[in-house]
Amino acid sequence: MGAALDEARAALSTGDVPIGAVVLDADGVVVGTGRNVREADADPTGHAEVVALRAAARARGEWRLDGCTLVVTLEPCTMCAGAAVLARVSGIVFGAHDPKAGAVGSLWDVVRDRRLNHRPDVRAGVRAEESAALLDAFFAQHR
Repeated sequence: MGAALDEARAALSTGDVPIGAVVLDADGVVVGTGRNVREADADPTGHAEVVALRAAARARGEWRLDGCTLVVTLEPCTMCAGAAVLARVSGIVFGAHDPKAGAVGSLWDVVRDRRLNHRPDVRAGVRAEESAALLDAFFAQHR
């Protein structure tokens, strides 16, 4: 989670919401990193999770990321939760819950939907206070 928090802090330099993500392989080695780049790239899909999943797929040379874990500072939204399911990650670890848009248990639970063909393991609340503090400080400056 420390590497994901570093990515979140780096997003601040571009004016993006401070959310960071990393993808770890089965040995715990970082194979992909990402931070929000929606503002920097004018890309509505530029969420930290999508950026990290794309980087990991490029690094591994395949889109299937089985055996990998997506670590992200904020609970993934529906797009990112869906991308994690489609990438076949084995696990998702996230920091702060997102009661407004979270799709890994808060508002929706995309990753545990039995109608889908893949359901990653989930661990929530890892370093949640640090993740939430970054977001709180960012939005306090933008209000």
